[in-house]
Amino acid sequence: MTLISLMGDLRWPARSLDLAPDYFLWGYVKSLVYNDRPRTLAHLKNKIRQAVANITVDMLEGVGRNFRVRLTQCIENNGRHLPDMIFKTV
Repeated sequence: MTLISLMGDLRWPARSLDLAPDYFLWGYVKSLVYNDRPRTLAHLKNKIRQAVANITVDMLEGVGRNFRVRLTQCIENNGRHLPDMIFKTV
C-alpha cells in the first residue's frame, strides 16, 4: 500500500497494527462501552464519555512508552512486521 503524504508517497502496509498506539486503548474503551450493550445513541455516547474519562495518565504514559518501543523495533526491523505481533509475515 502507498500512503500519500506532504513529503510524497510512502510505502506502508495496509492496516499495520505494529504502529497503532491506540489499538490497546480502543479495546479498553470498547470493553467498557459495550459491557452492557447500550440500546440508544444517547446511552452509547454517555458510555463512551465515561470510558474515556476512566483512561488514567499512567495508562496513557504506558501507551506512549510502548509506542516508542514499537517505533524503534520497526526501524530496527527495516519496516517489516514486528516479531511479537499476531500477524506475522512468512
